[in-house]
Amino acid sequence: MNYRVPQPVPQVILDDVRGAQKMLSGVSRVTPMEGSRHLSALTGSPVHFKCENLQRTGSFKLRGAYVRIAGLRPEQRAAGVVAASAGNHAQGVALASSLLGVRSTVFMPVGAPLPKVAATQEYGADVRMHGQVVDETLAAAQEYADRTGAVFIHPFDHRDIIAGQGTVGLEILEQCPEVRTVLVGVGGGGLAAGVAVAVKALRPDVRVVGVQAAGAAAYPPSLKAGHPVSIDHPNTMADGIKVGRPGDVPFRIIGELLDDVRTVSEDALSSALLLCLERAKLVVEPAGCSTVAALLSEPELYGAGPVVAVLSGGNVDPLLLQRILRHGMAAAGRYLSLRLRVADRPGALAGLLGVLSVVDANVLDVSHVRTDPRLGLTEVEVELQLETKGPEHCAEVARTLHGAGYKVMA
Repeated sequence: MNYRVPQPVPQVILDDVRGAQKMLSGVSRVTPMEGSRHLSALTGSPVHFKCENLQRTGSFKLRGAYVRIAGLRPEQRAAGVVAASAGNHAQGVALASSLLGVRSTVFMPVGAPLPKVAATQEYGADVRMHGQVVDETLAAAQEYADRTGAVFIHPFDHRDIIAGQGTVGLEILEQCPEVRTVLVGVGGGGLAAGVAVAVKALRPDVRVVGVQAAGAAAYPPSLKAGHPVSIDHPNTMADGIKVGRPGDVPFRIIGELLDDVRTVSEDALSSALLLCLERAKLVVEPAGCSTVAALLSEPELYGAGPVVAVLSGGNVDPLLLQRILRHGMAAAGRYLSLRLRVADRPGALAGLLGVLSVVDANVLDVSHVRTDPRLGLTEVEVELQLETKGPEHCAEVARTLHGAGYKVMA
């Protein structure tokens, strides 16, 4: 990283993370680490996945939520806790509260995915739907806390939350002691800060690299400015890291300890999700596979020794997963859109489809255009959506159509 933030010593230290690890014994899972042959070949170094998508509640959030709530005084526990979240933090707070016998209220935005709402309720929280965007939901939760005395559990901006998330870093060093680079997704910064505290205290030689979605990348301008900077209208499919402003506490730690923060595109995120599903047989949400997207986008940066990529969560709405998979297929060259002209006579379309069957392209959709003034009197334009096997197959389809006398328009 080309800049350092002149800040005081970080507020979370290794002893805090070790204390959190003891507290979480028997509560959170020591999640597995899986190797990736495909990414290892791509980068030239061993690549491993730290599978927090297989954590209880489907993400790392339980770790921090439990440590935070367990640290409350008796009178605070009696008042209950409140949180605001569209998914992972909501479920982490709900389960942690139930395990600790604390009443929890969770505000979720109207339109939050139904599976996440149902899971939060099943973990024991009183779920209240409020607001169209998370900022409105946060405001409602804070107002509830002020009115009732319930303790507001912030998703990332508290030292106990960061210490809990840092236990991921301890497990990485135990499971892969030869690691040289750790990749971790960054939203508000709680997970990245905690992992950095643990890893840098024990292995200062290990690079810790944060990854943000390009459409919600608040950390690069904030680090450059030397203080948290808000970005307007963050926009990304990776809702788990869709945060418009870094947290004050994790910002100081990240500015001091992280070696770099990279950004990834939406195409890279969808391609990474598809890779995790097809190659690793792992269901990972877009935010959870941001680290994989970084490896796909710039593999040449990670060739110096073993890499551990944290898969931070696996809670993805099935409808969103369907759309992302289509996007990922297109980004990977697995879909091909074509427009061409054929003679407007019986059998012309059948002949075209016969050519496509020879080259083994699967036709998903066909439409005819007959009213375009650019068409000849005896012509019809055909628009095709094809499923292919990748970029090379797309090129083969185009060559075959050209060889059969068809003029491809687009």
